Amino acid sequence: MRRLITAYTRSFRGLSSEVWWLALITLVNRAGAMVIPFLSLYLTEDLSFSLSQVGWIMTCFGLGSFFGSWLGGKLSDLIGYYKVILYSLAGTAIGFFCLQHIDSFIGICVGFFCLIAVADTSRPAFFVALSAYSKPENKTRSLTLIRLAINLGFSAGPALGGLIIAGLGYYGLFWIDGITCLAAALVLIKTLNPKKVRITDVEEILRNPLAPHRDFTYVVFLIALALFGFVFVQYFSTMPLYYKEIHGLTEQQIGLLLGFNGLLIFLFEMPLITFMEAKKWSPASNVVLGIIFVGLSFPLYVFTDWGGILIVGMALATLGEMIAFPFGNAFALRRSKLGRQGAYMGLYSMSFSLAHIFGHNSGMQLVAATGYNTTWLIMFGVSILAFILLFYVRNRLKKEPLFS
Repeated sequence: MRRLITAYTRSFRGLSSEVWWLALITLVNRAGAMVIPFLSLYLTEDLSFSLSQVGWIMTCFGLGSFFGSWLGGKLSDLIGYYKVILYSLAGTAIGFFCLQHIDSFIGICVGFFCLIAVADTSRPAFFVALSAYSKPENKTRSLTLIRLAINLGFSAGPALGGLIIAGLGYYGLFWIDGITCLAAALVLIKTLNPKKVRITDVEEILRNPLAPHRDFTYVVFLIALALFGFVFVQYFSTMPLYYKEIHGLTEQQIGLLLGFNGLLIFLFEMPLITFMEAKKWSPASNVVLGIIFVGLSFPLYVFTDWGGILIVGMALATLGEMIAFPFGNAFALRRSKLGRQGAYMGLYSMSFSLAHIFGHNSGMQLVAATGYNTTWLIMFGVSILAFILLFYVRNRLKKEPLFS
């Protein structure tokens, strides 16, 4: 046991104090992100929207994320990551306070578009900040620490969210989300003011930076990640409905199952990433492996009604997530050295926004039209397509040893 604890703590060594503060800000912010996992339930139960309407609301959610990610990438290069993150956190808090008072379909669509657009301007800014505070050899582990904070918050968030719904109703979640955004902004002001922090890896300004949309290898990589995201977001939209409608889970049980995802990541992701980095496998190869695990989780639900398969499927999907996301992030950061980091990481964030635009809505429409089992098989097929594209990217990268 002592050796395991020593190996676990050793995987955190060498990270800058600024990265740890950035992780704390992320933890505070994500611990309050309780609305998102329960969004589909809130819209169907409290506001009585149909699955088709929920799908379109999720599309507006994704469009807001897409626009916000693009804007955040531009602003990060223009005014700096610190201001973008600060304004995003404060604006998101205001958005959560206001959104709870909207109950019309059009109002909800517009409200979620604006809220997520403001919230997701910070996504590329966080990546740029993380790159600035990390030594090149520590970037993957720094990214993993941030993901650890995200998922630690997400493991506590849904579990607490289920309790808050039982005691205060869904509107209590909006207040908690807004308050935690403000708390994260205060931590940012106190700890990461640009006048006080040290930059570990200064961005090199190129004379002729390559525009990310002209980097063909990068674009194909992002298409594959968008398809992967299309599949993965089902665990936070259609899957909670599946848990409730097919397996009869309560909101508290759903929150605990979603929290199980974050707990696994908290316990195992950093040692897993440290182990895989020691193997010297390419980031693209690791992303391929992660997609395989997530894709394989969906057919499990088709072939058995055993309740325990929900835990097995979540564990398999979490393993794939733990592998794919950190190395996907690391590859994008490394690739961003060809151009301005804000633009590259903005496009990276936009690829996942596309998954929100099409993934949630398509999942809802597919469930309404064909049922859950057919939907899960389609998701498995999309995973295979993402696997093929990433395998192609991996082969192209063999000709580019700097980025392989």
